Amino acid sequence: MDMVPYTIAALDRLRRQAPLIHNITNFVVMETTANILLAVGASPVMAHCRAEVEEMVSLAGALVLNIGTLQEDWVEAMCLAGKKANALRIPVILDPVGAGATQLRNRAVRTIMARCRITVLRGNASEVLSLVSADVRTKGVDSSLDLSDAGVAAAKALARDARCIVAISGAADCITDGHRVCRVDNGQPLMTRVTGVGCGLSAVTGAFCAVADGNTGCFDATVAAFGFYALCGDRAIRTSDKPGTFFTAFLDRLYDTGPDEIRALLKVRET
Repeated sequence: MDMVPYTIAALDRLRRQAPLIHNITNFVVMETTANILLAVGASPVMAHCRAEVEEMVSLAGALVLNIGTLQEDWVEAMCLAGKKANALRIPVILDPVGAGATQLRNRAVRTIMARCRITVLRGNASEVLSLVSADVRTKGVDSSLDLSDAGVAAAKALARDARCIVAISGAADCITDGHRVCRVDNGQPLMTRVTGVGCGLSAVTGAFCAVADGNTGCFDATVAAFGFYALCGDRAIRTSDKPGTFFTAFLDRLYDTGPDEIRALLKVRET
């Protein structure tokens, strides 16, 4: 598929429909995630109480689960919300923040993936590949790996085994459903120097999946989300190469990037 017209059309649907994105996410990034979703054109809600997550997710276009500041009772809330989303055919995005760093995080990810169907598993190379091999360790929430050919093969195998889309952010983002593989060459290293930008990508992926043509359209929606998000980083770096002001510029670019910029800047290839 030619991702340029698809991304333009998906962004237009997102901005017209303003889907509600239900986030069960970490304390560090709640405000950042909400502002990123608002800038793109979606409507964010942060709700993690077990007593309301099933009711809240029933109103949403997508559910985003993020284990960044993990608490064990949150895992139960995530599973309840995920199962309800599955029943309603609502896409579920899982961000396994810090997977590979501790056994608690690894168990949490495996529990969530065992109890509900994940549409997109979105993380950096260390986080995602730690779910494949116990030899892969994560330094805090930062990736300690670049994605090699072997890593891409492992990501494809994980996608097939888990029956989900695996989306790995890095120097060249990699998105696979176990068969197709797309790489996104947009993006700036400075994006890794601002807390919450990676988590924001998971939320934006949820927003694009919310307006996709059913779950079968979520692969292209994920590629579009990654490409759009990264090219906004490419545009923001022209305004500032310092983390604080870069993030302000990045929010502005999420808000004002449109068809002309997508046609000129999107760098997506299928491998």
